Amino acid sequence: MKPPIKTTSKNRNSPAMKRVWLVLLLVLFMALAAIFWKQLGQDASQVPSALIGKEVPDFDLPPLYEDGKGLKTADLEEGVHLVNIWASWCGPCRGEHPVLMQLSEDDRFDVTSINYKDEGENARRFLGTLGNPFDRIATDSTGRTAIDWGVYGVPETFIVRDGIIVYKNVGPLNTKAFQTDFMPALEKAISEEAAEKSGGQQPTS
Repeated sequence: MKPPIKTTSKNRNSPAMKRVWLVLLLVLFMALAAIFWKQLGQDASQVPSALIGKEVPDFDLPPLYEDGKGLKTADLEEGVHLVNIWASWCGPCRGEHPVLMQLSEDDRFDVTSINYKDEGENARRFLGTLGNPFDRIATDSTGRTAIDWGVYGVPETFIVRDGIIVYKNVGPLNTKAFQTDFMPALEKAISEEAAEKSGGQQPTS
């Protein structure tokens, strides 16, 4: 009876074993590359939110300006509102600001905001330079309210209708998704609100 063959370091370093390890590493690399490519191809604005279709979180935040209006849950219970989460230190927030200025000219909805983890003086300087599109500006100095809203990072913008979150845009509004997804969702919310006020009849153009 022959003794069992022992596996030695020489066996493990044989050309056959090296080829096996090479194939395994190649398969692992391809799998990771596929996952990365899939994530890269996703539009960040399409990140889903567990709050879609649910009531806005319970919150009550102070105003940015002493003589201004803060923002709380009750302020969003009726009508259509945009809630923009922003900060003066956020580059993309500066890039999307002209879009918010344009949206603020539409009186079919309110444009409100939550200033996220910012210095009040810097935030006021930001709006003093670029313009103030907001009907209400609240300050979330700790970021606690943003967490309750499920915010990934600034900027983010929510569409709220009668206290219900109906859409969430992750990232700035100056992207293609603004026209293809955000605006249709906003127009739908406005149309549904108008229909409800008119007794269930869709408004005519």
